[in-house]
Formats: sequence, C-alpha cells, structure tokens
Amino acid sequence: MLWQRLGALLLFPVQMLCLALKAAVSLVLPPRLRDLSRENVLVTGGGRGIGRHLAREFARRGARKIILWGRTEKCLKETTEEIRRMGTECHYFICDVGNREQVYQQAKAVREKVGDITILVNNAAVVHGKSLMDSDDDALLKSQHINTLGQFWTTKAFLPRMLELQNGHIVCLNSVLALSAIPGAIDYCTSKASSFAFMESLTLGLLDCPGVNATTVLPFHTSTEMFQGMRIRFPSLFPPLKPETVARRTVEAVQTNQAFLLLPWTMHVLVILKSILPQAALEEIHRFSGSYTCMNTFKGRT
Repeated sequence: MLWQRLGALLLFPVQMLCLALKAAVSLVLPPRLRDLSRENVLVTGGGRGIGRHLAREFARRGARKIILWGRTEKCLKETTEEIRRMGTECHYFICDVGNREQVYQQAKAVREKVGDITILVNNAAVVHGKSLMDSDDDALLKSQHINTLGQFWTTKAFLPRMLELQNGHIVCLNSVLALSAIPGAIDYCTSKASSFAFMESLTLGLLDCPGVNATTVLPFHTSTEMFQGMRIRFPSLFPPLKPETVARRTVEAVQTNQAFLLLPWTMHVLVILKSILPQAALEEIHRFSGSYTCMNTFKGRT
C-alpha cells in the first residue's frame, strides 16, 4: 500500500505535465468537432437574446432538433419559425424554469412530443439591476429561482435519461460576474456565483459518467437588451461581446467538450489578479475600470 501511494505521488506531476502539454497542443492544432446531427438541443430562454442566437448556431451546425423554452410566446414563436426556415425541426414550449412543477411537467411533454434531450442549454436568466436596499424581496427571490434553482430543476428533469443513454451534455450560460461581482446587481451576481458552484460540482460529478459532459460559459458584458444601459468606463478597451459571438463560442465549446470557457480570453487575467492582489488593489481596479458605477445607468429589458 505504501509503495502504491508513493508511486501515485511520483506519477502525479508527470500526469499534470502531460495534460498541460495536451492543452497547449490543442491551442495550435484545430480540434475535432463533435457531430451534432443526432442531437436534440433544448435552450431555456430561447426566444430572444443569446438564447435565440444559440438556437440559430446549433441549427447552423446541424443539430437534429431544436426545442425552445421561455415565458414569452411571441418571441418563442418568432424564433421557432426562423429556425424552421433554416431547415431544422424546431418546437417551443411555454415554461418558467423557476417553477419546479412546470419544469417537470413540460419536460415530460417534450419527451412525449419530441423525444429525448441530449443537449440541455441553461440560458434563461433575469437581472433587476438594483442594490440590496433598493431591491424588492419578490424580485430577489425571482432572480434566485430562475438563475440558480431553475438549473437544478431542468438538470434533474433531463440528466437521468442522458445517463441511461450515455449521451448528453449540460451547458450553462453563466457570467464573469460569478467570479467578480459588481455593485448594483447583487441579485444577479449572487445567483450566478451559486450557479457556477452548481456547475463546478456537477462537472466533477460527471467524471465517471461515460458520454455525459458539462460546459460552463462565463462571458463578459454582452450587448443584449437584458443589460441595456450598463456603461463601462473604457468601452474601446473593454467592448461588450456580441451575442452571436457568445453563441458561436458556446457551441464550439460543446463540440470540443470544453468544461469551462471565459470570454474574452482576457478575463483569465481578472481571475489571476483576484487570487494574488489585496482587496484594496482590487477596489481600485473596479474604480478605474468603471465597473464600480457601471449599473448606475442600467435600464434593463423594456
């Protein structure tokens, strides 16, 4: 037993080096992309914003069927018709992911009408853009139910069948605010941090589950209606991401089985700085970049 432990200890650095070299090679050589032609993809919050672009991107890359969930039928219907014009089978269901009973009910309806879901994209989210003292209690609960607990319900609804089929992928559209919170969006930052912990735990839990994987995407501020009015001090240095870019990179991450994706790549610097700088220095970075007051002009989705 002692020799086995000693051997494992000596082998561990070699394993780490091999994995680092493999990652470096993957940055140079084009990765092999997963074929989506047999996949049924469900996108929550799929009627507009990033969700609509995700539906387009999955359809463009050959997904077999696209299923959209959301709360606004008009948006869902418009996106569904657009996807069908692209030649991809598409269906929509009215579903509030923050409502547990509704999620389970609609998940059953999806299986009966469309078939098994093999790629679940948890994209639905809300933001109220207020400080704690200015926030309505019901609004705070709503953001936690949709942004965090909704992922518990959708994953519990579809993951068991993925495990049976040994074919599945859970995707979370998170935010860099899960790693670096800002004032004025306490509900959103809290819910996204919880969501990140959920996905990190889930990803590790799936290590011994063949054919089933997870991807967490953490984008910087994206130019959608959801964050309308948010202002960064140096927009030329930190331009907002385009939703189509987030969608494209997300689908690529699924096709290459990438567990975590920060967008843009410069956000890795933020993570490193948070781990080595004192709090006072981090506060000055927030003031300098304008993230300290960026929600002062927030309007949100009209």
